[in-house]
Amino acid sequence: MDRSTCDILISGGGVAGLTAAAAFGTAGFDVLIVDPTPPVTTADDPDADLRTTAFLQPAQQFLDRAGIWAGLAPHATALQVMQITDASGPDGTVRTTAAFDAADISDAPFGWNLPNWLLRREMMTRLSELPNVTFLGGVGFAGMVGRTKHAIAQLTDDQRVTCKLVIGADGRNSAVRKAAGIDAKTTRYGQKALIFAVTHDAPHDNVSTEIHRSGGPFTLVPLPDHDGRPCSSVVWMDNGPDITALTKLDDADFAAAATARSGGMFGDLVPVSRRIAWPIISQQATSLTGPRTALVAEAAHVMPPIGAQGLNMSLADLHCLLDLAVASDDLGGAEMLDAYAAARTKDMKLRVAGVDALNRASIAGSPILQDLRVAGIKAIYGAKPIRKQLMALGLGTAAKQS
Repeated sequence: MDRSTCDILISGGGVAGLTAAAAFGTAGFDVLIVDPTPPVTTADDPDADLRTTAFLQPAQQFLDRAGIWAGLAPHATALQVMQITDASGPDGTVRTTAAFDAADISDAPFGWNLPNWLLRREMMTRLSELPNVTFLGGVGFAGMVGRTKHAIAQLTDDQRVTCKLVIGADGRNSAVRKAAGIDAKTTRYGQKALIFAVTHDAPHDNVSTEIHRSGGPFTLVPLPDHDGRPCSSVVWMDNGPDITALTKLDDADFAAAATARSGGMFGDLVPVSRRIAWPIISQQATSLTGPRTALVAEAAHVMPPIGAQGLNMSLADLHCLLDLAVASDDLGGAEMLDAYAAARTKDMKLRVAGVDALNRASIAGSPILQDLRVAGIKAIYGAKPIRKQLMALGLGTAAKQS
């Protein structure tokens, strides 16, 4: 492939960008994808991303369409039940638990959980199978000019690339978004998230558990066994100073703190990875498109990590954009991009607002607000039709008929 011209230039080699390259490449488009940092594809790399990603059913179907899922399936841990627990009683005692079983709305699990480093490994393997896709690691997007029939992009190694469409999949500080002159509205919560993996005494039984007290949820997402013990990925959200203090604890004190925050629901938690912390925000781009430009994933929207909505909404962006690209006579033209913005803006705003509300409810520290949260969980779980509708909405599918 001639690197000076292509159908589509993708900025960003994270999970969303690599998926986009595989999906558009599989559909027959000539794709160039660039990222200043080559992806980490081994667990023992010192820069390994210890986060995991839960793919809900529609996202799994899109990965299959992109030719990626076959390589991921043997490593995926099914998420059959999503459990919400309120542990705001004295000393963290559990006040109520609601277990949402995918069997109520589907014959398949809610989704599947995978380590991000493994995702990148299998995605890079897929790209190597596509002769019409070129990945340039160590090269970034520097700027662009959008014209009527094409865009001219400048890369950080001084290459110029002429293409029909530029896709910004380059994160919350997107260089593509800035080059297109698109602003972003940001909400800061004063929270951070701490990511790590643990083994525990009790089996997870393919149940993802979200434990609420105050400051934010403590979520355990199932992983394959580690050294013969049940294992989960943990996302611990709390106010910034408390998370910073947790990062400074020695291993024994940190394990004790994590076990206490979990309410002891899984027995003693034993951390088996390093800890990574990052700030929690909500963010929405003021527009999803510019001349010959489409924003996807965190370049377009950022949400707190609640309910597995972030990356799954990102793949919904890609699904929509790919369908429009395949059907369009003018790839990257105004008509196609207007249709993309119209199709995705409403869903983006609805889900960002919904996750924002859930996060604010999880932060609640006052007894009155915690009582309301408990009552809300009980009411939603107790009304089966509402429960099924909300599960289907979160999943992005229609509930099966009973």
